[in-house]
Amino acid sequence: MTTKLPTLHSLSAALRQNSVSSAELTEAALARALDPAGEGHRVFTEIYAAPARAAAQASDLLRASGQVRSPIDGLPISVKDLLDVAGSATRAGSVALNGAAPASVSAVVVQRLVAAGAVIVGHTNMTEFAYSGLGINPHYGTPRNPWDRANGRIPGGSSSGAAVSVSDGMAVASIGSDTGGSVRIPAALCGLTGFKPTARRVSLEGVLPLSPQLDSIGPIATSVSCCVVLDAVLAGEPIPVLMPFPLRGLRLGMPTTLVLDGMDNQVAAAFTRARTRLQAAGALIEEIEIPEFSSAAAINAKGGFTAAEAYAWHRPLIAARAAAYDPRVISRILRGKEISAADLIDLIAARKQWIAAVEQRVARYDALIMPTVPIVAPAIAELEASDEAYFAANGMILRNPSLINFLDGCALSLPCHAAGDAPVGLMLTGVAGQDRKILEIGLAVEAALHR
Repeated sequence: MTTKLPTLHSLSAALRQNSVSSAELTEAALARALDPAGEGHRVFTEIYAAPARAAAQASDLLRASGQVRSPIDGLPISVKDLLDVAGSATRAGSVALNGAAPASVSAVVVQRLVAAGAVIVGHTNMTEFAYSGLGINPHYGTPRNPWDRANGRIPGGSSSGAAVSVSDGMAVASIGSDTGGSVRIPAALCGLTGFKPTARRVSLEGVLPLSPQLDSIGPIATSVSCCVVLDAVLAGEPIPVLMPFPLRGLRLGMPTTLVLDGMDNQVAAAFTRARTRLQAAGALIEEIEIPEFSSAAAINAKGGFTAAEAYAWHRPLIAARAAAYDPRVISRILRGKEISAADLIDLIAARKQWIAAVEQRVARYDALIMPTVPIVAPAIAELEASDEAYFAANGMILRNPSLINFLDGCALSLPCHAAGDAPVGLMLTGVAGQDRKILEIGLAVEAALHR
């Protein structure tokens, strides 16, 4: 990315000032999505050109009559191919669902976007059934990361097309799902901002599940303030006016357990730079050991909620169409076959105890700070060529963000790299229900990192 991407607020202001129309914004987004030389054919599983044009025209007519439904009214937004869109089939990045009936009703979050005036430009590609953090898809292709595009880097997953639709101007923002980092990982690797809310705040009705215990729906956009607006729309809440949390005296815990292990040089340099800037602005950053982070892998050793719940949903489809699955996805789903009811009950109890222990340990901090992903985006080709490389990278990339899903927390990933460097994400995290506070801290951190 060589140019600064527009925010929801800048485009909403342009619409308000009549310097651009929704129809023009939508045509520009569709032109990029449909450009045969671009990434659109890998970014989208379906493009809604005619409905998008109609929605844009309606937005312009309403605006001309003095009616503006929200700050996103008239703006092109994409949605992940897990979210039902009425009249369209939900493919979940798979061919195993070919022939499935179109959705009769849109997902609740899509209904809320449409009611707010969003122009839905298409269903975005993803890791099949959302079961990987890499974004590689053997059925529809893998969208290339905007960074080092010549060498074909992964976009991150599972909301791969969501991130690249924003980075390449095919949408102003995108809505993804996050079960173990699937909003924050592509945001981090593509130089964007992504927010994972406390899961229960946003309805999952009409969303194809991966793990209902862990699934959450959140935005990928170009700024924290964009995420504030979209999160409120998705949650069905009034759009808040948030003020940046004062950095002077802000108490940030920096875990030293697990989350810094294996950082590559580029991530380490960007994270150190971010830490230095925040301390210079008055933030108090304290290293903290969280031994529970080391025990999470053992608690989930049999596959965790994701394998158990995914297998429960996929059983009939696997019985009918196993050969249609990505082998690297179905192998992980099938781990759930060996998880007993007793195992699941033990896991629920262990998670409850784990959450309580972590919450007690971090109670004195306003937020935790860590790298979203400890490595920069690897090349697609090397991961496609080797199962060993694929699963090693997947484990490393999911490691940090998945801790927050298991914690039932909320988290924001925002870019912290220097201009021109490989994208690196800084993750700010809070416990359940601290969404507004994390977004307020994010506003301040974003300003400090990009002065």
